[in-house]
Amino acid sequence: MKVGLYSISYSGTWYRDKPALTVEEVIDRAKLYGYDGVEIDLKRPHGSPIDLDEARCEAIRAYADRQGIEIAAVAANNNFASPIPEHIENELLMVREQIRVAKQLGAPVLRLFAAWRGITFRNGIASYEVARRMDHFYDSLDYEIRLRIVDCLKECAKWAADAGVMLALQNHEPVIRSYTDMLDFVRWVGSPHLKCCLDAPNCGLTERTQSDEYIAQAVHDVGDLQLLTHANGELREEDGTVVMFPYEAHNPIYPNYRAFIRALKKVGYEGYINFEFCHMPFYDGKVLGFDYIDRQVELAQRYFRKLIQEA
Repeated sequence: MKVGLYSISYSGTWYRDKPALTVEEVIDRAKLYGYDGVEIDLKRPHGSPIDLDEARCEAIRAYADRQGIEIAAVAANNNFASPIPEHIENELLMVREQIRVAKQLGAPVLRLFAAWRGITFRNGIASYEVARRMDHFYDSLDYEIRLRIVDCLKECAKWAADAGVMLALQNHEPVIRSYTDMLDFVRWVGSPHLKCCLDAPNCGLTERTQSDEYIAQAVHDVGDLQLLTHANGELREEDGTVVMFPYEAHNPIYPNYRAFIRALKKVGYEGYINFEFCHMPFYDGKVLGFDYIDRQVELAQRYFRKLIQEA
């Protein structure tokens, strides 16, 4: 199993005291901290198809090769849930272009959402809070939303097949409420070019859904459909050992990565687990900055490498 770094961590989304790193600088950070590869976020500032023509893709690919860092995956930020045709066509066009970028970068996997609300910026830093209050589905019924998502995924899977790129559907809300929802979509689409990105945190931060038994069952059920996975969280060093601690306010539960990685190894998964710092670091009445997130990236590689070795 390999450890990767998702570029969202350095996109300037979650800190405001320094500019976003360039893609090349993210690759440099991955090398500095001992990561095997990177996952590039395919929106600005890192990888929007608006900015990445074939020449720019080749330049990024060549730079990663020189640094000995794989481009393990790329990430869409799509929402296939809207009933408004213009919205759906815009989303499909973006994903088609992202498949083009994936091929030109040499990235084997494009990660997809079923539906993604997005983020908003306030005072120079991102938050999920506003988007979570917004209904993007415009009074649609649940089955109607799911049918739209299936139709879009089928279209994307055809483009991916033509490009020789794999798609990985993430078990991420909204609409997808459990890993079984993710499996349903993959089954309904029925394409060998659409598989899964099962992430432990997205199983739910409860005692039940982070129990050894639940995590093991989820990984077992996904099995060889597992194409990619992510990790996030808060880490600190105690007496030379990197440990994880809860990062959701008023919730003592954090992802059971030990059981998750043990289960992944049991089913023979040899792909990437990509670390992402993807939430506002708000502690002691202030928003922390770049240096805090940079330290998290450093600690994460050590933490997950150790779990993989011990599993």
